[in-house]
Amino acid sequence: MEETKNINSIEKLEEILKTNDAVLLYFSTLSCNVGEALEPKVKTLLNTYFPKIIFHAVDLNFSPEIAAKYSAFVEPTILVFFEGKETIRKSRNIGVYELQEAIERPYKLIFE
Repeated sequence: MEETKNINSIEKLEEILKTNDAVLLYFSTLSCNVGEALEPKVKTLLNTYFPKIIFHAVDLNFSPEIAAKYSAFVEPTILVFFEGKETIRKSRNIGVYELQEAIERPYKLIFE
């Protein structure tokens, strides 16, 4: 599994959203046990079913301005962007299967 890429500047994040068709932002903190347990499951989901989605982590403690811009104040929060637009938003109790179902349709529309 590839190394988690942490984003800590809005400029860098906007560049990533502009240059990639599909991006998943994973907002959490190191102290969040739920977020820590869910992150590898989300990465596995992407690697298995949605390999064209780029995974990026955002630590809420180190990137409060990104959290504010995207209104991600609850951990964990997952935002999925397709073609630069926020398409999916999930917070707190996130089921991997529920996330998979949410991603499936827009993913197929863009990549198939």
